[in-house]
Amino acid sequence: MTSRAAIRAEAEALFAAFKAAGAEAVEADTLLPAETLLDLYGEDIRARAYVTSDPLRGEMMLRPDFTVPVVQAHMKGGAEPARYCYIGEVYRKQDQLGPRASEYLQVGFELFDRVAPEAADAELFALFHGLLAPLGLRPATGDIGILMAAVNGLSTTDRRKAALLRHIWRPARFRKLLDRFSGRAPMPQARADLLARLGCDAADALIAAAGPLIGLRSEAEIAARAKALIEDAETPALKAPEAALLYDLLTLQAPARAALSHLRGITFMLPAIAPAVDRFATRLDALERHGINPSDIPFEASHGRSSMEYYDGFVFSFHAADAGPPVATGGRYDALTAVLGQGRSIPAVGGIIRPGRVASLREALE
Repeated sequence: MTSRAAIRAEAEALFAAFKAAGAEAVEADTLLPAETLLDLYGEDIRARAYVTSDPLRGEMMLRPDFTVPVVQAHMKGGAEPARYCYIGEVYRKQDQLGPRASEYLQVGFELFDRVAPEAADAELFALFHGLLAPLGLRPATGDIGILMAAVNGLSTTDRRKAALLRHIWRPARFRKLLDRFSGRAPMPQARADLLARLGCDAADALIAAAGPLIGLRSEAEIAARAKALIEDAETPALKAPEAALLYDLLTLQAPARAALSHLRGITFMLPAIAPAVDRFATRLDALERHGINPSDIPFEASHGRSSMEYYDGFVFSFHAADAGPPVATGGRYDALTAVLGQGRSIPAVGGIIRPGRVASLREALE
């Protein structure tokens, strides 16, 4: 087992490299207010956060990552552009024994730049790529923004698009919804039975027959939900070409340059993705300026859909040959800055390295 001293030494070396790259060292509280932050992290982290109750400050949680508190601090008045780095423990519950620790060190880099976001993506990836090169890791990249743009461009109701967007980070649930919305899978039997009972205007009668209200939803909310179910059942299936293109995106895996050519080839059929594809192309050109050949970088359109739910653009990770967690992960989170900025926003991208993984891999190479 890798010693804590070796892990700390690796963390300090990475931290020094980030500072040498122009990042300002920042701190983040270990105990954070839970109410707002848990909603930002998404379903996976909410289930794994250590949450406690403070008699004065209310519900609190042990820091599950650094990005959200760093963004909060920056949006209160940080300079632009800005680069930050940090080092410290994060805490996440695990539901089974394995290589994932409940407490481990992270070293991270966050970059805020509204002038050239794609160049910032490339700068961050190139920094991580260079630092981790001696370990012989496998990089993986994706772009949540392309998939989100494809969903937003569908010729269907806003409610269905919102449902798909909400479940982009839950691949199995997203696929089930897409199968149903495209007509490839039948409506769940329980919903079909409920709709058969509801009719067009029987929600009030159904509520009255159910007895006294015992949940948190009001009668109006239940009636509104019933109406939404009826409207959704009456919504036509997705157009076959649009559905086919979305299925195609979900399975797209290729070297980045080849993936760009494929995306260019389908853009005329799904024009909503054009701006996101242009950003992808600009990012690849920026990577080349950093000496990284995009034809050597794998791209998966679905990559990153099981990570932080605040990512909304470029995503990346670095993996060892073993079955352990990623050595490094990161991505773009522009929308998060708007949520935390109270009316202000700035394009931002960041990533973290697990020094424990780096240290153990170095030991294996020695």
